[in-house]
Amino acid sequence: MVTISTPALLTDHYELTMLQGALRSGAADRRSVFEVFTRRLPEGRRYGVVAGTGRVIEAVAEFRFTGDQLEFLERTAVVDRPTLDWLADYRFRGSISGYREGECYFPGSPILTVEGGFAECVLLETLVLSILNHDSAIAAAASRMVSAAAGRPCIEMGSRRTHEEAAVAGARAAYLSGFASTSNLEAGFRYGVPTVGTAAHAFTLVHDSERDAFQTQVATLGKGTTLLVDTYDVAEAVRMAVEVAGPDLGAVRLDSGDLLWMAHRVRRQLDELGAQDTKIVVTSDLDEYAIAALAVAPVDAYGVGTQLVTGSGAPTSSMVYKLVARAESADPKAPLLPVAKKSTGKPSLGGRKWAYRRIDEDGVATEEIIATRPDPALGRPLITPLVVDGDVVERQNLAEGRRLHQDSLAQLPLSATQLSRGDAVIPTVYAKAD
Repeated sequence: MVTISTPALLTDHYELTMLQGALRSGAADRRSVFEVFTRRLPEGRRYGVVAGTGRVIEAVAEFRFTGDQLEFLERTAVVDRPTLDWLADYRFRGSISGYREGECYFPGSPILTVEGGFAECVLLETLVLSILNHDSAIAAAASRMVSAAAGRPCIEMGSRRTHEEAAVAGARAAYLSGFASTSNLEAGFRYGVPTVGTAAHAFTLVHDSERDAFQTQVATLGKGTTLLVDTYDVAEAVRMAVEVAGPDLGAVRLDSGDLLWMAHRVRRQLDELGAQDTKIVVTSDLDEYAIAALAVAPVDAYGVGTQLVTGSGAPTSSMVYKLVARAESADPKAPLLPVAKKSTGKPSLGGRKWAYRRIDEDGVATEEIIATRPDPALGRPLITPLVVDGDVVERQNLAEGRRLHQDSLAQLPLSATQLSRGDAVIPTVYAKAD
């Protein structure tokens, strides 16, 4: 069985062939600036959410080629011997800056800037984009769901609907955007995301009766547990659940049917049985629109799976990693020259950039300003150093990222959280250079 020992080969073949060519031409050591941005938000979305930066920084720190990986590249003739020798000593010694995790972003926002020699930076393209595109897509979907829930907790439950590693990353991204917990234990182990879980329909079905299943679960997990009540007849199951656990039953879960109608019916029944404090948790392929539709229902929490881990219709953030500046030569003191694509429909803007968010007198964001030189007078600065000369100077703290996202979202116009389709909630403005 092949195991992944480092992230060095989580990349595209052409990254290494570009490296080989650059070593041959002498361009490998030219100081270069790469920028991660998106040209547009997914259709109808009003803002994006930066997520995955912390995972990018950790991956870059571990990005090096093992003997087995180098042997594979040699055996399959991906690159030549001089390139293999260069890769054997690879360590990223450049610098990375960008938006902190949890920050909202917009079209053109320079989400991440990677600076160093061309060769050391170009190798990171695929890894950086695969992390940021996935995690930011999940975070944006999660943010919309949390807004739609209007203070009711959301539980991430998507592990069985995606790749096993994507499930862990997805749980992390969802928590960053305000989800209360996850069912994924690895996310709890790696990142400290609170984990929850009780029982599935199989637990009821394996027992001789629903009552036996409920009694066993309550005896095992206590009266505060959540009992799944839609395996057979919901009304009978609710009655039995309160009989078994008493009025102190923590919650019941509904996973099928007309959730709006069922939630009202179950709430009335629980109240009549004296279980006024027993909560109702709903699951069953929810997305932000379904959550919003349940706003008038007596629902206390939402469990979200498939739609969350697939980005709720936008499984990627469409971010790109583009060279925006490079030196005239390999001389470390050579000045940087702006470079840019002119392709139809896929243009890029040359030059290193800084980003600011203009805030009005009421504390509401009005513009995302992109400048070609630092100027704090333009607004709230959005770029922070993350790696300097190969050393990590700021690791992304998940709890701080949660708070930042709440603050960043609260600073946007109120229409940002509306589920109706629209353009980016604030415009991106490019400041004119003096």
